[in-house]
Amino acid sequence: MLTETSVTETPGGRPNWIRAVAAFSRSDTRKAVWQLINTIVPYLALMSLMVFSVVRGWPYLVTLALALPTAGLGMRIFIFCHDCCHGSFLPSQRTNRIVGYVTGILTFTPFDDWRRSHLAHHATAGDLDNRGTGDVWTMTVDEYLAAPRIKRLGYRLVRNPLFLLLVVPLWLSLISYRIPHRGAGRQAAMSVWITNLALVAVFTAAALTVGWQTYLLVQLPVILIAWTAGVWLFYVQHQYEDTYWTRHDNRDPLQAALKGSSYYKLPRVLQWITGSIGLHHIHHLRPRIPNYHLQACQDSIPALQAVKPLTIGRSLRSVAMNLWDEQNQKMVSFRAIRGRPRVRT
Repeated sequence: MLTETSVTETPGGRPNWIRAVAAFSRSDTRKAVWQLINTIVPYLALMSLMVFSVVRGWPYLVTLALALPTAGLGMRIFIFCHDCCHGSFLPSQRTNRIVGYVTGILTFTPFDDWRRSHLAHHATAGDLDNRGTGDVWTMTVDEYLAAPRIKRLGYRLVRNPLFLLLVVPLWLSLISYRIPHRGAGRQAAMSVWITNLALVAVFTAAALTVGWQTYLLVQLPVILIAWTAGVWLFYVQHQYEDTYWTRHDNRDPLQAALKGSSYYKLPRVLQWITGSIGLHHIHHLRPRIPNYHLQACQDSIPALQAVKPLTIGRSLRSVAMNLWDEQNQKMVSFRAIRGRPRVRT
């Protein structure tokens, strides 16, 4: 939550510190290249070690243990793809797109298709009248109480932590992002097919060398662990008790960024793995800031430090926050509305 005094405005109506935030938007080729080296090289090395462990017949628990750090590096690679989506990772937009496609293939993400939905998410974050693209399904209390039984059951299923963290990552990584979305446009559809063809080429090469079974035993746990952690991160970045939702006409982009996007304070090693994406309040405030400048921006601007951190402990409680209560301006649990009468429409 942001304190009132931290958003003091200039006579022009903008916070007096907003220009200081913009100064961190400049891309740095050396930092970007170093990040690619210190992440993709160990990622490929660990993948090779996982293949070696399967081929040599080591206990599969060893392979799964290696999958954890490999998946962590996979998450970090996805953050590079994410930055390329915003055109912030490298100075050249052409190079951003190339790197975005390559890192997208490594993480099973069609670059242009995901970019389309993610930019829509940024444009509509916190907007109750424009939900449904690139975000987590969120209903208001009144909408839920007015919904037919089958819709309420479906909503409860989607918001169930087991479904969210076991089924959704499988669905997204292996099915949803393998199919072009209707109405997404030719460029988005092409990115899906290019990514699919690249993955088929990787699978074929693996089948002809180490065997398709070995490839699946190595690749599947890495992708599923990385995507499960990624879904969790995306969930807690906007789904917590005192987040921000309002109707379109009242939406304030500044408040949507600083109040509706969490400052997920993680231990240093996890912050490195996740590319500082926990500083999500800054990212939504200025998406053009690359991951390698987010912490410096946070450290330099007192107004951003006024955002209350979301700790790991508090984030675990967010799984019980399921509905937006427009009257009280907060997320509430299903239990909190138990006994309320159905809303007639």
